[in-house]
Amino acid sequence: MRTSSVFKNRWMALIWAAGILWFAYDFAAPSGDATNNVANADQPTDVTGAPIKPEDEKKFADIVKGL
Repeated sequence: MRTSSVFKNRWMALIWAAGILWFAYDFAAPSGDATNNVANADQPTDVTGAPIKPEDEKKFADIVKGL
């Protein structure tokens, strides 16, 4: 379909524009099969690779509050 023939008719131009919007939404919209990253996140680790314990988090929070 040539663009010169699309804009000769108002309804054809609206259908063409709707198709462009549909394509843009389909291309840019997040996919429906995306997983929840928060629920599937790995346990945080420190610089050595050891898992961070709740006691370590509390110690860090106390140190930051003391600054």
